[in-house]
Amino acid sequence: MMMKATNEAIAIARHMNIFLNEYATMQKNRSEHTLKSYSCALSLYIGFLESEKDVCPQNLCSENFSVPIIEEWLVWLREQRMCSPETCNSRLSSLRAFLKYLGERDVAFLHIPQAASRIPLRSVLHKKVRGMSKKAVSALMAASDTSSKAGRRDATLIVFLYSTAARLDEVLSIHIEQLHLDCTKPYVTFIGKGKKIRTIYLLPKVVTLLRKYIKEFHGVSLASDSYVFYSRNVGPSGKMSQNAVNKQLRKHAQSARATCDEVPEDVHAHQLRHAKASHWLEDGMNIVQISLLLGHAQLQTTMIYLDITTEQEEKALATLEDEKERSTRKKWRNLNGGLSSFCGVPTLKK
Repeated sequence: MMMKATNEAIAIARHMNIFLNEYATMQKNRSEHTLKSYSCALSLYIGFLESEKDVCPQNLCSENFSVPIIEEWLVWLREQRMCSPETCNSRLSSLRAFLKYLGERDVAFLHIPQAASRIPLRSVLHKKVRGMSKKAVSALMAASDTSSKAGRRDATLIVFLYSTAARLDEVLSIHIEQLHLDCTKPYVTFIGKGKKIRTIYLLPKVVTLLRKYIKEFHGVSLASDSYVFYSRNVGPSGKMSQNAVNKQLRKHAQSARATCDEVPEDVHAHQLRHAKASHWLEDGMNIVQISLLLGHAQLQTTMIYLDITTEQEEKALATLEDEKERSTRKKWRNLNGGLSSFCGVPTLKK
């Protein structure tokens, strides 16, 4: 006769299911990338408990989320799943997000997130983004073959990426309604990490390119919810993929290197963001302003991002002080599908 799951097991599984399918998607309003990260981390953790610790729906309990077991899971991710330190840290952060939710929803589990928060992140070797000179950026911008439709799209996209210094996903996620080209000071609104909205004003050259691009690729009858840079296969209702953009950038980089050997062969979109930020700094823009334009939540992030010197940091912090002075479904009922099914997370892939 099959044993029944305990009340504690049912509570954990129910909270995990609701966290993934209701809370994270609606109340927290997280990005698609974050939601996938949550789902993947919990799938890996539950898969680890099931395969390495012989945990099943009948014996799932709060002790399965103790510090020693989480630490063992991190070692398992590194050694068995070959995850990088960065990935391990991401998985740990996602697991912590669920445990925090669990503790907030049920006082019986309050000790779990408190303990888990003390687990140190794995040491990461920060890779410095290879810079791009203004000469290299200009060569890359001019490399697209504007006699073709795809070339005109690429030229517009490259100029837009550089001029706004936005993250690639932010650019590919914008809809027509987020572009405001007919006002006195044209601008675009980006929805960044944590759903934070920021405004970037557009220079006349960018506005001219965007108008021509929209007329050619979207026509006269504009749908406000259409993606500005859309997938050729799906159409305006589907955004262009990051892989497709980086593939085109590498292609244009090969052409650009014929006139400028400073263009990196393996150029990617993030280098344009980093380049623009560096060029803003070279042109005398204050680091605090750059941080706001980049959408960084913390000034320290910008410091690291641009390899800011101690002297520059002191000036930036002084400026910052001046600014401050101015002002679902109940899957946990199913005991036949294993622990993953019981908790409502994707089954771990071998």
